[in-house]
Amino acid sequence: MRRQNRIWAAAVAAAAVTVTCAAPSFAHIERTAYWPDPRPDHSTKPAAGGHVPNERSLASALKSAPPGRTRVVCESDSLARARKDIRKARRGYRVRPSQPRRRISATQARKLRALNRKLAARCRFHQIQPAVTASHNNDRVVIMPGVYTEPTARKVPSLPPECEPYRTTSEKGKGAVSYEYQYRCPNAQNLVAVIGRALGPGQDPPSSPTGRPDPHGIPNAGRCIRCNMQIEGSGATPDAVVLDAGRVASGNHAPLGSAKDVALKADRADGIVLRNFTARHAAEHDIYILETDGYVQDRLKFMYAGEYGALMFTSDHGLTQHCDAAGSGDSGIYPGGAPDTGAQRDPQFYAKRRLNQEIRRCDIHHNNMATSGTMGNAVHFHHNEIYDNAAGLVTDSFYAGGHPGFPQDSTVYEHNNVHGNNFDVYGPHSDVKSITPVPIGVGVLIAGGNSDVVRHNHIYDNWRRGTMLIAVPDVLACAPHSEEGSPACTPKTASSTSNDDRYYDNVMGRSPAGRVAPNGVDFWWDEFPGNTGNCWYPNTGSAGTVASVTSDPPPPPAAGTTVPGYLPQDCGSPANVGRGNAAKEAMLLDCAANGNDGVCEWYQPPAKPGSAAAAQQRAQQQQAAESLVGTPAPQARCELLGALGTLTCQPPMPAGPTPAASAPTL
Repeated sequence: MRRQNRIWAAAVAAAAVTVTCAAPSFAHIERTAYWPDPRPDHSTKPAAGGHVPNERSLASALKSAPPGRTRVVCESDSLARARKDIRKARRGYRVRPSQPRRRISATQARKLRALNRKLAARCRFHQIQPAVTASHNNDRVVIMPGVYTEPTARKVPSLPPECEPYRTTSEKGKGAVSYEYQYRCPNAQNLVAVIGRALGPGQDPPSSPTGRPDPHGIPNAGRCIRCNMQIEGSGATPDAVVLDAGRVASGNHAPLGSAKDVALKADRADGIVLRNFTARHAAEHDIYILETDGYVQDRLKFMYAGEYGALMFTSDHGLTQHCDAAGSGDSGIYPGGAPDTGAQRDPQFYAKRRLNQEIRRCDIHHNNMATSGTMGNAVHFHHNEIYDNAAGLVTDSFYAGGHPGFPQDSTVYEHNNVHGNNFDVYGPHSDVKSITPVPIGVGVLIAGGNSDVVRHNHIYDNWRRGTMLIAVPDVLACAPHSEEGSPACTPKTASSTSNDDRYYDNVMGRSPAGRVAPNGVDFWWDEFPGNTGNCWYPNTGSAGTVASVTSDPPPPPAAGTTVPGYLPQDCGSPANVGRGNAAKEAMLLDCAANGNDGVCEWYQPPAKPGSAAAAQQRAQQQQAAESLVGTPAPQARCELLGALGTLTCQPPMPAGPTPAASAPTL
């Protein structure tokens, strides 16, 4: 028991240091966000929300029949650009790097040229925002080929003085940017803003600074004014239409040169469809979908954002497909604060258990993380290519204050290829600035998730760990930090996270073509004290056999069993309880407390598995971890006291810049 208490104390210290040192800085504080009503809104016809919206063909934009009107945006050379893009598509193009080259037929090219000529004749707008502002429910905005920098929106200050009356208090602190702020000042943070609903009968209620309100349902949601909209490019490829929030000369690369926090924001815009264009160079997010029920992102490219390529927050009934996401400082795609439609759903609000958002057939590469999602609940990731990130598929239970749905649960990862996630994002030659430290060389990282499923994936060539499961103590999720102010919840147990996660039928260390490409270790678990129900069963390793799977802790002596000190394979066994590992917890503590101190293994690019350098590196890291056991914990700003846990905190640290490579958090 003393040993467990020592490990728990280390985790608490890690939590406190992480909270106070590693929260990313933001240009503005967002409002408290809520999950939208999952039922269709019949006040508009067709009804908005309640399902993933249907996409309308580009050709249908020219039809005069309802629903909706079409507004066309163009530049002076849009027709010439369209012809060039169509010629490119005839020779062959890729929406995402891993897919085979595709070609459009001569007939398709002829029809698309004719369609663009007709669109050009109807063009009345030369910036996107005025066309969006003029639009209403069911309307279309078609953007002809060109690079759109939105000069009028760029001139709007980030925090205009005339908008100050619309700031409010959220659980993240004072001065939050309210929905009314976005409604009245749409371009303060956003290059293009789709504001979907009118103001309701009263302002959104300010949150208590000591707790988060019930997230089920948006209070005072107004009527639909821009629901069921579709915004799309008219080129043959997503490269033809570019929405650039920064430095145009950088192309789809760095430096960003950001002029706005967000390239395109859809706020309460139920039923929105975004299709066939590129968004890039936002200081925060290229695409930001917030409190929206029903959305589609199809054939989009999210390129080089300061934080997220695509951020979907407190949104439901969503589909992101056929996309390319690269160069983001946090993650390429982030479905965070997702609705509780999984294991912990409220059946009075969500009638059936379901996966609420789907991400499929995307290449997510060369980011800090491929995906992340604090409280990314019940999301479905499948048939994606995840490669060349520092870490690949990630979800977590950090920061319950600003992210409803604690703890994270019920996400499904299946039929993905997760490989080569060894990008040294901290290195001197990295063109991506990490804002959220993560361990280099990990394919799938679940940090405090419950009832998540990892199955039928090929996970290979990730030089540190194929998969990694760590606990997030409740004290960490509930503690205050520099972004969110006061505590969001009261810890009731040591950890209510990292339970009942299942890993099965995965092919480890081997590509779909059968190429042997080992992970550093296939499965890694921190063995956090009290965690239950996690299990790894049957998976195959690099030799194509169950016996060739590697893990830490090692597989049990008898297949299908759970034995203390080994990786559990029997999910329901009474022995399936984490008993702690002092060296692992000590290393996690050091990484949290001291960041890139030369000891923390997370920042060290891993050597190629099977090499002498890899063996030497593992031995050195194990020795370093063991040497940390028993060392005094860093001074914590918060302490967990009592059997059930009472959180007491010193005043928050003064605001200031956060080093790019400080304590790791997600």
